[in-house]
Amino acid sequence: MNLEIDELEYDTFQVQEKDSNQRLDKYLVSNLSSLSRSYIQNLIKEGYVLVNKNIEKASYLVEVNDEILVFHKNDTNDEVLAENIPIKIVYEDKDIAIIDKEAGMVVHPSAGHATNTLVNALLYHIKDLSTINGVHRPGIVHRLDKDTSGLLVVAKNDIAHQSLVNQLKDHSMHRTYVCLVKGVMETKNGTIHTMISRDAKNRLKMAVVDKDGKDSITHFTVLKQYAKYALVECNLETGRTHQIRVHMDFIHHPIINDPLYGINNKIAYKSNQLLHACKLTLVHPSTNKEMTFTSELPTYFKEALASLKE
Repeated sequence: MNLEIDELEYDTFQVQEKDSNQRLDKYLVSNLSSLSRSYIQNLIKEGYVLVNKNIEKASYLVEVNDEILVFHKNDTNDEVLAENIPIKIVYEDKDIAIIDKEAGMVVHPSAGHATNTLVNALLYHIKDLSTINGVHRPGIVHRLDKDTSGLLVVAKNDIAHQSLVNQLKDHSMHRTYVCLVKGVMETKNGTIHTMISRDAKNRLKMAVVDKDGKDSITHFTVLKQYAKYALVECNLETGRTHQIRVHMDFIHHPIINDPLYGINNKIAYKSNQLLHACKLTLVHPSTNKEMTFTSELPTYFKEALASLKE
């Protein structure tokens, strides 16, 4: 069974002056010591490396402030080890656990990231995990991308896992996010209903398409309008790859600090994209009772908001 929400994680690098004028492959070798130069060259050739959101050759000479994204191919066969990594478990019983994930943590292992993921931490902190999604994704029902913080549910057995997957499919699991977006919103409330598929020009991105895509629905409400930004609440009716990020960019209000979507959408705070999964409502697999969990905005998100003009 495949995850309903499936996306490639990535590392982000910003070139410093001391590293400028190096070949792209050489620069990445020095920053990704776990990967060989030939492997990195293949990643570049296959389009898994973006420089300023563009595909470049291995011979490209990096420049100061270039932003480089290196995507993780899902081809790891490494054994997944339990690691004593601190994570915030906000609720746990015999069937499920609710995790409040920090931004910057990859959810599950992939090539070049066999360690330091949420799964490595789960294997250490939680005795039993579901097996439906295989040895590299035990317990993982849905996920948050690396730079998104907030709540996700983990299944501790296969019966609970199947129940949670069904809730994702029939939309009885409710997921609410808060994001800071660029610009002044034209309306306080709205629904974005499109089809989403892989971007024809860049297969590492998703895009709104006219046909042959997956139906995607995001409901949004403006919580606060700033001079040049808006704090927006988004409720997912579907769970497509990068859905909120794609939809907000589609209506010309990209999420701030999103390294993949939008143009000139940065502010001077921590590089995490300002997207937080703040609320999760589900039906417990055993008791059939509705449960709701909430999570406060991370400190860096609050600091970013405090810096904005009304």
